[in-house]
Amino acid sequence: MGAGAPRGAGGPGDGGGLRASLSGLTTRGRSFVAAGIAAAACAYVLGQGALLRVGMLLALLPLICVYALHRTRYRVSGSRRLTPGRVPAGAEARVQLRMDNVSRLPTGLLMLQDRVPYVLGPRPRFVLDRVEPGGRREVSYRVRSDLRGRYPLGPLQLRLTDPFGLVELTRSFSTYDTLTVIPRTEPLPPVRLTGESNGYGDGSRRSLALAGDDDVIPRGYRRGDDLRRVHWRSTARYGELMVRREEQPQRSRATVLLDTRRLAFDGAGPDSAFEWAVSAAASSLVHVLEQGFSARLLTDTGSAAPGEGGGGFSAGGQESAEAAGLMMDTLAVVGHSDGAGLSRAYDAVRGGGHGEGGGDGLLIAFFGDLDDVQTELAARMRQRTSGAVAFVLDTAAWGGRPVPGHDVVPLEERLRRLRDAGWTALAATPGVAFGELWRQAGTARIGTGTSGGRE
Repeated sequence: MGAGAPRGAGGPGDGGGLRASLSGLTTRGRSFVAAGIAAAACAYVLGQGALLRVGMLLALLPLICVYALHRTRYRVSGSRRLTPGRVPAGAEARVQLRMDNVSRLPTGLLMLQDRVPYVLGPRPRFVLDRVEPGGRREVSYRVRSDLRGRYPLGPLQLRLTDPFGLVELTRSFSTYDTLTVIPRTEPLPPVRLTGESNGYGDGSRRSLALAGDDDVIPRGYRRGDDLRRVHWRSTARYGELMVRREEQPQRSRATVLLDTRRLAFDGAGPDSAFEWAVSAAASSLVHVLEQGFSARLLTDTGSAAPGEGGGGFSAGGQESAEAAGLMMDTLAVVGHSDGAGLSRAYDAVRGGGHGEGGGDGLLIAFFGDLDDVQTELAARMRQRTSGAVAFVLDTAAWGGRPVPGHDVVPLEERLRRLRDAGWTALAATPGVAFGELWRQAGTARIGTGTSGGRE
């Protein structure tokens, strides 16, 4: 089978020369060759001409099939369509395979196989009958995973066989696709988490143009802007199309902090404390974005998603949707960090290295086991935030064992010290839905702690 394929479609590799094709002999083919050689040897010893002819036939037939398949010149192209490319854990995605015969010869029997990781299910295999010149065949299968992550799909493989089943050659396409399995999320009730003085998710607007052309602050034209807002005086001055920027939205900010330290969590798997925290963080991010917040995801390493610009917070409109996808992709592959403390997260929350105002807004944190020093550091994160809520997980409650040498503060003591610092702190225990904890956080009053004000 030739290696060519139309541009834009995956084409199978040539698989090497004739020597490589010889490796495609099946067990039946190798048995034929061995039987033929043995018969020829016996015929030579016994002087039996008829047996010699039988042996030659048995030995040559597989070799003739190898050469015939090697010289087959029909060409096929293959493509894969994955819908959707991002699914929650436990949900299914559909993979559609399409094969096109782009040669002038009909194909023989084709066995189609797609390589998928074992966590997505059994490897899909299909048998395709003769495909006419210019013909097309489409097949599909479904994949699902209970474990979040990024999983490669491919390469697509074709197996060619002769009518006798003596030779089987495999040709691989070069294209891959990636399925992203994000954490499970659950809808959360729209409770008030930023205090009574601020509307939940309702950003205030500051007027930048009160009256007259002198008060107008123009900006460059962007695709989709209303042409009625074009400011012609500034356009003539700068030599490019300028529009009036009459309103500047000031969106409420929310930071979701996920503690990923290996010291803080013990155990793995879908029912572990760490996976609960990842799923809850994903639910929080989706919720605050839906409520109009500008959000970012922060870990104990100090890294923020969607990015470093603007303090790492998402922007509005279409960019907000892209940022949500980026944060979900980050949570799909997040694992345990080797860090011992929360100092980097503390600096990031307070605005260190993230631009101006990095510490303002609502802070939603998910903490694992904390020692005395880290409990104090977590409590101080409450400063310079308009509201803070912490969901604290205890390794022992989830069936795990604390790391030897790591002096963990008892859960009730952690909660008390966080509350004294102005946090709304709740214990996350096994069997309790995150939506219920979120509702409990909304009934508590945030921002009333004496040490929870701004510095």
